Amino acid sequence: MVIDANMYWMPDTLFKDSRLLERFIESVPRGMEAKEAEVPETGKKQIVIFKPEGYQNLNYVDGQYDAEYQIRDMDEAGIDRAVLKLPGCQEWLPLDLCRVFNDGMAEHAEKGKGRFHALGVVPPYGTDENLKELERCVKELGMTGVQLSAHYGDRYLDDPAFRSFFRQLNDWNLPAYVHHTSLPVQFDSLLDYNNLRRSYGRCCDQITAVSREIFSGMFEELPRLKMVHSMLGGGFFSYMNLMFPKKSVKKEELDRFDSSVEPFQRALKENIYFEMSHAAPWGKVQMEAAVQIAGADHIIFGSSYPVRREWLTGGREFIESLNLSKEEKELLLSGNARKIYNLKES
Repeated sequence: MVIDANMYWMPDTLFKDSRLLERFIESVPRGMEAKEAEVPETGKKQIVIFKPEGYQNLNYVDGQYDAEYQIRDMDEAGIDRAVLKLPGCQEWLPLDLCRVFNDGMAEHAEKGKGRFHALGVVPPYGTDENLKELERCVKELGMTGVQLSAHYGDRYLDDPAFRSFFRQLNDWNLPAYVHHTSLPVQFDSLLDYNNLRRSYGRCCDQITAVSREIFSGMFEELPRLKMVHSMLGGGFFSYMNLMFPKKSVKKEELDRFDSSVEPFQRALKENIYFEMSHAAPWGKVQMEAAVQIAGADHIIFGSSYPVRREWLTGGREFIESLNLSKEEKELLLSGNARKIYNLKES
């Protein structure tokens, strides 16, 4: 079995129901902007999210989230199942829209006849109403985890504001998928160039989020919490040795680094996982290095479909081309996703 653990979904009613679209647009925070537009070549309707105003960062296109088309492309790609989540808008969705989107995603998953699994979306504050919706997602709608954004406003997820919500996830042993936001909290130097903004901006956000979670010590309080970060954690594997320096073998006049890293390494091993969010653009060398450094048991295949269709249709082939063992490829392509999201074989 091969699982794409990052397939995007948006409700088709968003493009057809003017009241829902109006409510969605008005929910976008100040400093951001949402506009209706057309795709230049096809004339299809799209919703463009600007963050900040004047800088495109998210594009939602009518017709790209149709179950029939998704399954057709999954069959071409050799993908058996997909984990559905929202493409970025969980960053700001209020609870009333979360309920609408959760109902729509659950209905969409039903259309997949066992091919789709869904993650619920809930604002990550431990209010009674939020926790009731979280419980509804799991017990009534059959969702296998919750989807979050790397930060909300200027607060990353290690902030105490989210701790009561995470205590509930820890108690229920419910995994959290942490999607990158369009840009990190501090982003002025990233705006001018499109690829810098839309690619590195997301990586910068993720590596900041992962690092803050690890160094905050939050997992000592939440030992059962599993957090799956997109974009390979912003390429966190590249910085692991720098983040966790070994104690100097020679006496130093001044030790400038915290070398008591055992709790942080334990959190990385037991609580943090990395989803590729499209594998091919990382490149063969980088993906093999990620597996070697972070471990095959901590990396999950995901395509970010429909951002680029070829990332789905060529994704499995790319993973199978890597110089990895059969067992390592199996963990990337399905084993880790099955374990973390508690997915059955059939």
